[in-house]
Parts: sequence; C-alpha cells; structure tokens
Amino acid sequence: MKRLLILFFIGGLLISCSEKRQMPITELTSSDLENAVLLDVRTPEEFAEGHLEGAVNMDWYQADFTSRLEAVDRGEKVYVYCKRGGRSAEAAQLLDSLGYKVIDLTGGYDAWLEAKD
Repeated sequence: MKRLLILFFIGGLLISCSEKRQMPITELTSSDLENAVLLDVRTPEEFAEGHLEGAVNMDWYQADFTSRLEAVDRGEKVYVYCKRGGRSAEAAQLLDSLGYKVIDLTGGYDAWLEAKD
C-alpha cells in the first residue's frame, strides 16, 4: 500500500510538472514581461492590424516556425498568444516540448481588446 501511494504521488508530481502553464491574457502586466519574450503567433496580416506592445510576430502557420524559435533564448520565459487561443495553445505545447519556459495567454488578442474597451 505504501508503495502504491508513493507511485501515485510521483505520478501526480510528474504530470503537474509537465503541464504547460496558462494565464488569462487580461492578467498580463508589464512586470511579467521583464526578462521575457512576448510571442504573437498570428499571421503577419493579423499582427499588422494590432498587437500587444513589444510582441514579436512568428506565424504559427509558417513551415519554418520551429527553426525561427532558435532566435528565442531558452533561458527566458515566453508568453505566447494568438487571436482567441487555439494557435497559442498548440505553439505553447511545442515550445514546452522543446524545453522553453512557456505561458499560454488564454483568450488571445480578442479577449485583450474586449477588456481594454
């Protein structure tokens, strides 16, 4: 029984450590972005229509997305967002698998615009 409890504890710990972190985009502050990268994974056209200040645009749909990530320091925290949250969730999963410290900004740019109004 004791071994079983230890296995459950270790398993829970491993699962919680491997989950990507999320945060509502509306809770993002300028202090969060100190020593961090803000990554917008929308298309260049969407980015040109408006984006969060200081964001770097890397289009999730581009074939070279993964290779472009090499420009991002793995030691820095990466906040990632898109229009509503779908692409950023996928990008966050990829970033996490590549060893980045990533936080998916849920709700996306649309939620940020709505909260701003």
